Amino acid sequence: MKNVIPFLLCSLLLQSCDSQTKKINAISFVASREQVNQEHLDPIVKLNANYAAVMPFGFIRDLASPEVLFNTDRQWFGERKEGVTQYVEQLHANGIAVMMKPQIWIRRGEFTGYLKMTTEEDWKVFEESYQDFILTFAEVAAETDVALFCIGTELEQFIIERPQFWNTLIAEIKKVYKGKLTYAANWDEYKRVPFWEQLDYIGVDAYFPVSESKTPTVAEARQGWQPWKKELKEVSEENNRPILFTEYGYRSVDFSGKEPWKSEREMPGLNLEAQTNLTKAIFEEMYPENWFAGGFIWKWFINHKEAGGMENHMFTPQNKPVEDIIRQHFKETR
Repeated sequence: MKNVIPFLLCSLLLQSCDSQTKKINAISFVASREQVNQEHLDPIVKLNANYAAVMPFGFIRDLASPEVLFNTDRQWFGERKEGVTQYVEQLHANGIAVMMKPQIWIRRGEFTGYLKMTTEEDWKVFEESYQDFILTFAEVAAETDVALFCIGTELEQFIIERPQFWNTLIAEIKKVYKGKLTYAANWDEYKRVPFWEQLDYIGVDAYFPVSESKTPTVAEARQGWQPWKKELKEVSEENNRPILFTEYGYRSVDFSGKEPWKSEREMPGLNLEAQTNLTKAIFEEMYPENWFAGGFIWKWFINHKEAGGMENHMFTPQNKPVEDIIRQHFKETR
């Protein structure tokens, strides 16, 4: 009997450690005009990703427009039902799980968090239109057996103004789709989302400011994460739900840790080292935490050979030094 208790303790510890290392190692797979084929998927497999977000889009004319236009012939293949289904099936065939993440795009790229109707009549039209959009893709998610469904992305004013709608929407989604649910809250919104206990993950688009340096070191960026980690852990414990980064990533530009949400094309100062160091800091600070489920890197384009590169200053890690960092980290934590 002397050896039984130590053996059991070792087994439990190994199980605990194993469960903590199985993270969601994911990319945000950008929709395209074309069908996805194996050549498009091989780089994701080689990245050691175990999840991908598939993102059908609905379009709105402006911040006060109540109609969501979606699944139309004018949209790209990967944004419509047929394309989403094809993407999911091909990802599944490669052993990659999927989060379906329907998103709204407002003309001229206005921030969805400000989306707000001005009359009760428009609110009702918008609610009906948005529910139709979400339930359409919840049905696709059920039909294709995706592992995770995201009910919305960065819609703070919509949630503040119409809380009952969201309770009803979640109940309607659960009638259609039986997998796990999340919502992608902006980094400065997630603490105020009232319905986390109805979902499985606290989704955060993690563009937290962590450094004001032109080229932050890994150590500096890790230090910058400390107050945010404390806050994230508290919200996780309060709601008894793990944190999932529904988006995270950095531009390969100077000062990219200062306001990581910025995406203006004219941002100056190509800086691949800043992107690499900031990404390393997330891996080193967040992934060891058992309340952290993993995350979806923003963003990954279908034609890998043509994407990113050493002169590219946008978010994608493709064909940049940070891609190798991601590949190694995903290998170690899959």
